[in-house]
Amino acid sequence: MPAEPGAGGQRVPEPRKVARVVLLDPEDRILLLHGFEPDDPAADWWFTPGGGLEGDESREQAALRELAEETGITEVELGPVLWRRYCAFPFDGRRWEQDEWYFLARTDRTAIEMGGLTELERRSVAGARWWTSEELSAAHETVYPTRLAELLRTLLDDGPPGAPVVLAPEIV
Repeated sequence: MPAEPGAGGQRVPEPRKVARVVLLDPEDRILLLHGFEPDDPAADWWFTPGGGLEGDESREQAALRELAEETGITEVELGPVLWRRYCAFPFDGRRWEQDEWYFLARTDRTAIEMGGLTELERRSVAGARWWTSEELSAAHETVYPTRLAELLRTLLDDGPPGAPVVLAPEIV
């Protein structure tokens, strides 16, 4: 779909297409990355692995590539798209608008190797952690998407939805 005309007839860019991974281990723990604003490490949050599509790759291909780059984990079973979300936020001096698809994946491997991070990720990712549903529900840290604890609990209780759930937009 082409970009829509904005004010003054200028083209407004489409949101960045992003594939994210809800990676679960054999104990149903979810892997989250710990990110922060490069110029303000106190501004931090937790988020699922993933990132933007490159070239003509599919969302599935991007999900697997990003997971490998950010965690070193390649032994996964990629499942269905669980959720879709539009989000917009400031980060590293610019405004980001993203159309995110969250894929379910499972792995037996829990060791993380973050050797494939981009330069920006090396400046903004502090590490990774496996979280239980209970730990995530009790967390006081910022987590994206903001309803992740509730969404994970529903996923573990009811299984994947029959069709992707469209989450409310998150605009920061």
